[in-house]
Amino acid sequence: MKKYLIISLSFLALVSCDKKEKATEPTTETTEQITYETFGDSLSAEGALTKEAMLAKYETLKPGDTLNVKFASDIKEICQKKGCWMSMDLAEGKESFVKFKDYKFFVPMNAQKHKAVVSGKAFVSEISVDELKHYAKDEGKSAEEIEKITEPKRTLQFMADGVLIAKQ
Repeated sequence: MKKYLIISLSFLALVSCDKKEKATEPTTETTEQITYETFGDSLSAEGALTKEAMLAKYETLKPGDTLNVKFASDIKEICQKKGCWMSMDLAEGKESFVKFKDYKFFVPMNAQKHKAVVSGKAFVSEISVDELKHYAKDEGKSAEEIEKITEPKRTLQFMADGVLIAKQ
C-alpha cells in the first residue's frame, strides 16, 4: 500500500513540474512583419496601446487603482541577474517598471532596446515624503538633502502575466 502511495505522489510531483516548465517555454508569433517570442501567458500584439496612450492611462490612475491593459514599447533596462524585471519606455521620458506575475517566468537579459508587448495590470505606487526622507537618511544623505524632499514620489508599475519580445 505504501509503495502505491509513494509512486502516486512521485508521479503527481513529476507531472506538476512538467506543466510549470511548459508554461515558461518561449514560443513565437509573427505580427505586422515582426516575429515575437512569448514569455509567460500567450498573447497577441494586436490591439496593444502605444506608449503615449499608456502614459495617458497611467495619468488617470491613483494609488490603489489597477487597470488590465496591454501596451507596446521598447525595453529600456532588464535585471542583469535573472531577467526578473524590466523597465519599458513611455512618452515624455517616463518609464514603467515591469515585474512578472508570481515570478513564473523571466525574460532574456540581452533584450534591451527590443520592442516588446506586455499584458497584465498597470498600477501606480506613491512613496510618502516621510518614507522618502527615511530612505534618504538610511542612504546617509545630508540633512540639507533630506530637507529638499517635499513631494511624494509617484512610480508607474506593471505586473505582467505575458510578454512578447521582438526577435532581432
